[in-house]
Amino acid sequence: MTVYVYSVIAADHPARLDHLTGVGAEPSPLRLVRTDRLCAVVSDVEQEIRAKRRDLTAHQDVQESLMADGTVLPLQFGYTAADDQAVSEALREREAEYLDSLERLEGCAEYHVKASQDEEALLREILGESEHARLLNERIRAGDTDPRLPLQLGELVAAEIRDRQESLAAGLVQALLPYAREHAVRAPAEGDLLNVSLLVPDDHKDAFIDAEGGLARQVDHVTFRFTGPLPPYSFV
Repeated sequence: MTVYVYSVIAADHPARLDHLTGVGAEPSPLRLVRTDRLCAVVSDVEQEIRAKRRDLTAHQDVQESLMADGTVLPLQFGYTAADDQAVSEALREREAEYLDSLERLEGCAEYHVKASQDEEALLREILGESEHARLLNERIRAGDTDPRLPLQLGELVAAEIRDRQESLAAGLVQALLPYAREHAVRAPAEGDLLNVSLLVPDDHKDAFIDAEGGLARQVDHVTFRFTGPLPPYSFV
């Protein structure tokens, strides 16, 4: 029977699992695969686990429950091993790496910050501040039929949007970095200008949340989406 692996924790973690439900159509009880210094939280599964809402929620609930009692190395959804022996061997082979990660992540949680910008407001800003863009726009609105004008304006505006959003995103990240131990910047989804994950120590949590709120109030025409605290998937 295949073993589904949720996370890795230290051997002395409380690992309160009785109240949790595992993944699968007929979830098996959660249990621990132990070595001297580490444990893997696992359950048996009889079929391939797909990313259905119930199973995604069950996976996440395990991580958050373990995180409430100590440091956890959360595995991404869907990780399986052939059997307990394979899990145990992996724990022993990577023991030093896992122990280092547990020490590095101790007392921290992950937070996501995403941001999008009002495109109409940004376009008005560009047309108001870029003389070249304003002149091209005025010629088009006045009826100039030169077919090159819309292309030139479009290219100019696209470049301005890219440069301005990259600069704004960099500034936002810099404003949050003092509160984070580590960070990971990812390519933002279409329509967004920022997608960053931050590893925030618990003793910086309140200051970090205050800084988030300050950015939301100070930066015009930008919508922020803050998520956390979360298990530190991005830093395992």
